Amino acid sequence: MLSRQSQRYQKTLNLSHVALRKLSRKSWWLALSVGLAGCAGAKLPAGTAAAATVQAEAPAAPAADPPYVPLQLQPAPGVQQALLDARQALQHRQWDQLATLMPAAQGDALVGDYPTYWYLRQQLKDPNAAIPAAAIQHFLANSRDPYLIDQLKANWIVAAARKGDYAMVERIGPVKTGGAQVECARLQAKAVGGKPVSASEALAVFASGRECWSLLNLLVASNVLGWPQLEPMLRDAIELNRKGDAQRLADQLFQPAGMSAYHALMQNPKRWLSKQPAPRSRAQTELVTLALGRLARASDRDAAAAYVEQHWAHAVPAADLQWVWGQFGLMAALDVDSSAVRWYRRSGDARMTDNNHAWEVRSELRQARIDWNRVRKAIDKMSASQRAEPVWTYWYGRALAARGDRAGATARYQSIAGVLDFYGQLANEELGRPISIPPEPPPVTAAELAQARADVGLRRGLRLFRLGWRPEAVAEWNFSLRGMSDRQLLAAAELARHEQIFDRVINTSLKTTHEIDFKQRFIAPFEGRVAAKARQIDLDPAWVYGLIRQESRFITDARSAVGASGLMQLMPATARWVARKIGMDNFSPASVNDFDTNTILGTNYLSMVLQRLDGSQLLATAGYNAGPGRPVQWRSKLSGPVEGAIFAETIPFTETRLYVKHVMSNATYYATMFTGQPQSLKARLGVVSPEPSAKVGMP
Repeated sequence: MLSRQSQRYQKTLNLSHVALRKLSRKSWWLALSVGLAGCAGAKLPAGTAAAATVQAEAPAAPAADPPYVPLQLQPAPGVQQALLDARQALQHRQWDQLATLMPAAQGDALVGDYPTYWYLRQQLKDPNAAIPAAAIQHFLANSRDPYLIDQLKANWIVAAARKGDYAMVERIGPVKTGGAQVECARLQAKAVGGKPVSASEALAVFASGRECWSLLNLLVASNVLGWPQLEPMLRDAIELNRKGDAQRLADQLFQPAGMSAYHALMQNPKRWLSKQPAPRSRAQTELVTLALGRLARASDRDAAAAYVEQHWAHAVPAADLQWVWGQFGLMAALDVDSSAVRWYRRSGDARMTDNNHAWEVRSELRQARIDWNRVRKAIDKMSASQRAEPVWTYWYGRALAARGDRAGATARYQSIAGVLDFYGQLANEELGRPISIPPEPPPVTAAELAQARADVGLRRGLRLFRLGWRPEAVAEWNFSLRGMSDRQLLAAAELARHEQIFDRVINTSLKTTHEIDFKQRFIAPFEGRVAAKARQIDLDPAWVYGLIRQESRFITDARSAVGASGLMQLMPATARWVARKIGMDNFSPASVNDFDTNTILGTNYLSMVLQRLDGSQLLATAGYNAGPGRPVQWRSKLSGPVEGAIFAETIPFTETRLYVKHVMSNATYYATMFTGQPQSLKARLGVVSPEPSAKVGMP
């Protein structure tokens, strides 16, 4: 949540992979310990010995998961304590202590590999340590955890690339969960090995990070990447205010004198521009264009725009000036300034980011009198993939309908009517279909549930959940879902329901493509206790459930990065404020995760926000996330009444905009399930009219 309530070349063992697979678990760990003993910085338990070494080989393919054998989820007490102590050693970066706990932790047949993985991962991250290739080989050959095998391979790829061992990077091969930096390291190894790497390949995976920057530097030096690719990347970084990325890209484009100018314009664009003649080279033109674009962030945007017009309109190529006006439009749109459209309308066909294209459309939608032809043209400027997103498909349909093209509009609505979200719901309403829920699939059978219980990956995830290691548990669970059929996914979700891991029920069921189970996707746990709390203060239970589903996925002890807690994700200051307001004398901060305390405080706060915002669920939902003063400010800047869907789509905070659409869509589906009657999302959203901004007087 945001603001207050809102802030919210190595030594290896002389053992073959075949022989390794025949080792017992204890013998394997001892072999692994020997391998680690040859690594810089590695300290191991007393009693381990060094061994002969050979050159590292390519990683062995991991052994297939063994057939299911019943395993106790709860290991012996000593093993359990070793795991908990190992976790604590990890958190305190006590690597020597972690190493001593690795043998005992191996007694847990499901998650005993974690301490060893953590230790090896740290060795790979340590720039002063040699890569523990032998130990890694042993782990890959003997671990029973496919997810950790994949993760360790990804870590090894990055470490090998940083050491310049690109031959090893190529031998390790692809991984399933690597991410951008792993893919960049693999492309760099490919290029160093003399294989062609295209600009499109590199740009498709590029994300800011050490390996991707190394790849970019290599491809620039080999003339695969040049001005046509780097200039748009620089402009995008400037637009997003990613100054570190922008400087790296500028270093590739400009000579030292140009970089001096770049630093000056980034510090004070107006002062730098005042000393510049008309640009004569491509580099000079780009520097001036960037400076003009930075003026869009000035406190007096109108004065900055007038300066651009008076001093630079005839000195800069028209296409570059159009990009500048697009920057002015974006900054105005993010300030909920209705004048954004006048600058966007001067941006022509300038290349813009997807984010900027989206805000051009939103700015047109926010006008008191919508020019639907301009909405359509703004969407036409998007890439094909962006235009195909349900949000822009819907608004394009609306634009076609406004010009009398009912057939075209209907085709657009029908193309997204099967999408089970905010815009799929609105599309159905435009087609004259009330919002309902899909037919239930056949229930999960006992045999299907038993198969899910027997899945080693899911069992490992459950073990990690029981240990309280949620990040690892979620990752293992999700990895295990790969390649599952709809029926297997439904069974896995049902297993999560039995274990009361409600976020995995929802997120697992959401992965099905043909068999849709709304009782899983829109689970309503706690046996009506949430609904009872809502009804006590005349709140719509469907709305409360829709909000909790988005806030915490029904995790009772959920805690956000900014300190929001519990089912309804209350900030500490908000919880104290509400407790005082309702006379909860026994409240203490330690009780905020208690089910009753959290739901009483959360529903009362939601009710207060709803009353303060004139009974609008739309505005109150935005206020619950961003702070109740924010929707009051946004509403005050409207030029006239707008439909609720437009207000939701034009919320300037990305988190809040997505949050509001999810909650309102959730609430509509919950209402359908609770009442058995079709519902209207449009009616729930209502209409938002401008009102003067006023102090809210609540957190």
